[in-house]
Amino acid sequence: MGIAASSVLVELNISSWGASKIDKSVADTVNATHNATRDASKVYKNLTAGSTLASDIAKYAAKIRLYHNETTLPWSSKGARILPVKLVMEYKQQMNMFRTTYDTMCNQLYSQYLTIISAAQQNLGAMYNADDYPTLDEVKNKYAFRLVFSPLPEAGDWRLDISNDDLKELQASYEADFNDRLAKAVREPWDRLYDELQNLSTKLHDEEGVDAKKRYHDSLLENPQNLCNLLTKLNITGDPKLEEARRELERALIGVDMEDIKEYQHIRSDVKSKVDAIIEKFDW
Repeated sequence: MGIAASSVLVELNISSWGASKIDKSVADTVNATHNATRDASKVYKNLTAGSTLASDIAKYAAKIRLYHNETTLPWSSKGARILPVKLVMEYKQQMNMFRTTYDTMCNQLYSQYLTIISAAQQNLGAMYNADDYPTLDEVKNKYAFRLVFSPLPEAGDWRLDISNDDLKELQASYEADFNDRLAKAVREPWDRLYDELQNLSTKLHDEEGVDAKKRYHDSLLENPQNLCNLLTKLNITGDPKLEEARRELERALIGVDMEDIKEYQHIRSDVKSKVDAIIEKFDW
C-alpha cells in the first residue's frame, strides 16, 4: 500500500487573543529608575489581570497543538502534517472533544468580557488604558479552531501547456521536494524512539559508589510505553526495522514496575542493558 493510501494530510489552526500589551511609559520609568537605556527592557501588562480565562484558553490551545504534533508526522514546514489512516478516527474523536471544550471556554470569556475589563481596571491601577481593549466582536474574531483534512499528493498529473523540457524540470523539482518531505516524515518515528531509549538509558544509569537515590517519575516508563503503542500507527511505510526496534523496547518493559525501578538497582541495570542493546543494534 502506497504512502498516499495509508495517510492523509491534516492542518490545524488555533488562534487566540494574546491579552497582553507593552506599556512603553512604564518601561521608560523602569529603565530610567535603573539608569538603563530605553531599549533595555520591556514591560508587558496583562489586559485580563484578575481573570485566568484568557491564559487558560491559551494553555488549552497549547495542549491541543501538542496532541496534534504527537499523533502526526511532519510534511510541510508550516501547516499540513501527515496523519496515518489508522489514527484518523481516534484523532477526529479527540479533536471533536477538544473543540467542544475550547468553544465552551471561549464562550465563557465572551460572556464575562465586560466584567473582566472592570476587574482589570482595578488590578492594573494606573496602567489601565481603555483604548487597549478590543471590542467584543474583535475579540471573538481573534479566536478560531480550524481543522482541514486533505489527501496526500503523489507525483501528480502534469498536463500543462509548457515545453517538455520545462515540464520535466517541474516534475523533477516536485519529486525531489516530495521525497525530501517523505524522508523527514519517515525519519521522525525513528528519532522519537531513539530519544526515548536515550532518556531511559541516561535515567537508569547508576554511578558507581554513589548511594544517593534519584527521583524517578512515572513518565519514565509511561512515555516509552505510550510511544510503543503509537508507533504501530505512525509507521506509515511499514518499516520492518522500526517495528522490530519498537517490539524490542516493548518487550524490555514488560513486567517492569515503577516501584521496583525506584527500589532495586539490579532491575534498573537489567532494563538499561536491554535498552542499550537496542541502541547498539540499530542504525539510527
